[in-house]
Amino acid sequence: MRKFLIDGLTRRPLTEPKPDPVDAAIEELGQKIHNHLYRRLGRSLSIRLVDAGSCNGCELEINALSNPFYDLERFGLRFVASPRHADVLMVTGPITRNMAEALRRTFDAMPEPKWVVAIGDCARDGGCFAGSYAIVGGLDAIVPVDLHIPGCPPNPTELLQGLLPLLESVEAG
Repeated sequence: MRKFLIDGLTRRPLTEPKPDPVDAAIEELGQKIHNHLYRRLGRSLSIRLVDAGSCNGCELEINALSNPFYDLERFGLRFVASPRHADVLMVTGPITRNMAEALRRTFDAMPEPKWVVAIGDCARDGGCFAGSYAIVGGLDAIVPVDLHIPGCPPNPTELLQGLLPLLESVEAG
């Protein structure tokens, strides 16, 4: 314990360097998303996030989308608390037996048109939890999946890049 305290007092904090004030790539990506959204829906895209049994790695990256650096609301994306207000169901983690029915009900409560996005490797096929007695499997075992964004976990830029093909396919019909 003593060594831990001394190290904590004498070493610099282990943090990432602060990002540049404006990242042109993120801004360009955000504008593409915004343009597709308003052409197809004419409004913001509402996202309902469900953690179906994950380790919370994906949630941390998704929450980073709401921080001042990424600020996804400026691009027309927002998180909602009710599935009745959602256009997109975003699911993280392997689907646990305890969450399967709740996930089905959430999907059924969403109005049309609705899309389902599986975030991370666990939502695809159970990831490192696959084969466990408590895991049903991937998201497609419960509801139809429109898009999978791979990674363990995917970073915020990959999440934004992943949503773009969904919006393009929706716009194409």
